[in-house]
Amino acid sequence: MEEKSILITGCSSGIGLTSALALKERGYRVFASARKENDVARLRAQGLESLQLDVNDKNSMQKALDQVLALTGGKLDALFNNAGMLQAGAIEDLSRDQLRAQFETNVFGPMELVRLVLPIMRKQGQGRIIQNSSILGIITLPYYGAYNASKFALEAFSQTLRQELRGTSIHVSLINPGPITTQLRDNAYQLYQQQRDQRVSSAHEKEYTRLEQTYFKKQKNNLSLPSSAVVKQLIHALEHPKPSTHYFVGRPAQSLALLHRLLPDCAMEWVLSKMK
Repeated sequence: MEEKSILITGCSSGIGLTSALALKERGYRVFASARKENDVARLRAQGLESLQLDVNDKNSMQKALDQVLALTGGKLDALFNNAGMLQAGAIEDLSRDQLRAQFETNVFGPMELVRLVLPIMRKQGQGRIIQNSSILGIITLPYYGAYNASKFALEAFSQTLRQELRGTSIHVSLINPGPITTQLRDNAYQLYQQQRDQRVSSAHEKEYTRLEQTYFKKQKNNLSLPSSAVVKQLIHALEHPKPSTHYFVGRPAQSLALLHRLLPDCAMEWVLSKMK
């Protein structure tokens, strides 16, 4: 197979790191990016070509892409928008700044990076754009409202992009994992703790206590899959002549996506209310 190049965001751990290592082993030229310099250094120590890229900083994205193009002779075969974050909390307890931060990382960053790579892919006549969404881009759960909204926005953006690229050889796919064991949960807990310290009181204190005892509690979860569970679907999205629009990773995600298609809203909300 001719060497293909791919830029992956959010490679400091989890899905990004696992995907970068797996694709390098498969023969891809992987550009594994991370926000922090110490993470970039660690990725390089693991044998990856790594560069600094902050999806919240347009100049950082442009600089990283320029570096990639300088190394590939102006080509980029694929982009995997993987970087993301999660703000937990009731919608009425989240400030505008917190909501903006959620959308900067999960929506506006990927949008801008897509805008930057599209002229390259159009010029070369082909490309793959893969977005790491979530089952929470298809269904919603309470107390993840900011995250739900950001993933729904990413879904809509990607669907529209695919329509606008119809007739080209640039393909757009979404990966929708269910529960995956990554640093996302730990990072979300740190943000949640900061927000909780700032709150004087909330109508949702009882639910927050439950959240701390379930989602944020370190315990074995038989439903959670390792980050490697995403790799098979990622490879299909990169290599199949007709990649799927959605890749639901794990039985919970697959089951919920099916129920979402089959059930009316009221029945679906009843099912989701039992997921505590």
